[in-house]
Amino acid sequence: MAKKAENKVKYSKETYMYWYESMVLQRKFEERAGQLYGQQKIRGFCHLYIGQEACSSGAASALREGDKYITAYRDHGIPLALGSDPNTIMAELFGKATGISKGKGGSMHIFDKSVGFVGGHGIVGAQIPLGAGLAFAEKYKKTGNLCICYFGDGAVRQGALHEAFNMAMTWKLPAIFVVENNGYAMGTSVTRTSNVTDLYTIGEAYDMPSEPVDGMNVEAVHEAVARAAERARAGEGPTFLEFKTYRYRGHSMSDPQKYRTKEEVEAYKMRDPIEQVKKSILDNEFATEEELAAIDAAIKVRVEASVKFSEESPWPDPSEAYKDVYVEEYPFPVE
Repeated sequence: MAKKAENKVKYSKETYMYWYESMVLQRKFEERAGQLYGQQKIRGFCHLYIGQEACSSGAASALREGDKYITAYRDHGIPLALGSDPNTIMAELFGKATGISKGKGGSMHIFDKSVGFVGGHGIVGAQIPLGAGLAFAEKYKKTGNLCICYFGDGAVRQGALHEAFNMAMTWKLPAIFVVENNGYAMGTSVTRTSNVTDLYTIGEAYDMPSEPVDGMNVEAVHEAVARAAERARAGEGPTFLEFKTYRYRGHSMSDPQKYRTKEEVEAYKMRDPIEQVKKSILDNEFATEEELAAIDAAIKVRVEASVKFSEESPWPDPSEAYKDVYVEEYPFPVE
């Protein structure tokens, strides 16, 4: 009994198990994607989310069906947390016709309307005003839904952020703006590129409620997003959250990571979000080591099935290049 009281269980077994399964799926999916990239089965750009899984799973558990999500090009984790089919996401990385974006978007442009994921976006910071626009649409239509908009610490220096923040506060849009501050943007420390290193304080210039969040702790993420969501749904406007997180891999698969030490990476791994949840599950006897190992094995099988599905899927027909450009078909010249 003393052990139970000491652990102070905050959430249900179902919530902790969702967090564990969701984050492990993201981790194993991306570890496999990294291997496939090395084998040149996945080509082009590929930005892995490994280490940042609490940022997606914690938000997904705090929000509800109908809410919209938008992010930059490190975009595999969020749709997986929302329940997108790993087969279609892996097939998109392969560039196959069965991909979630029909093989046209690749790693950087995952979209899944069915779960409210309005895409990964390749232009740095471009998704910030788009996120404000999505929130405006929800307010205009009186849906009671909101938009959570993710971006990296490098995007904070974009002018579009300030324009979007100003409008979002002026119109009291139901938005949650999230900077996933993993410390290095593409490869340069925040301390070398910004006079303001506590990035959440930027929101205060617009009187936007803003706070730092331990992005390595899924409970902390869930709680911060839940508070921001309550405010947004009450018509009180946007919130700016700084998820202090860390990516274990480079900015992209081509990043040699010479700007940080191995010791620093290992220090962050000691705070791994999956291991934190695993400890809570075991301490509170929600599952045994054997049961968690069985979940890990089942997820590995699921990931391997997505690889098989992708390898066996067809390439897009060349005619697809002329489709999905506009909502209506357009008479493009074929030659």
